[in-house]
Amino acid sequence: MINIRPITELRNTNAISELCHSTDEPVFITKNGYSDLVIMSHEVYEKTMAYAELHQKIARSLEQLNNGDVIDGDEFLKKMREKFEYNI
Repeated sequence: MINIRPITELRNTNAISELCHSTDEPVFITKNGYSDLVIMSHEVYEKTMAYAELHQKIARSLEQLNNGDVIDGDEFLKKMREKFEYNI
């Protein structure tokens, strides 16, 4: 469920902090009836950033795949063995 609170509720920082931690979701803050801020717990922020980073990496990989910028798996392993002088 989306949590929307007026900016005046930020006066009670303990209650807002508790809300952010108990729901594990962002809290949307409005000012004069319009969206103004989004606040969240540190844990939710870290998860959100990791999710965004994963999506960026997937998008970059798909772009490389579509552009033909790929290498055969056996060829890749051979290059890595040569580079690190490690035999598997």
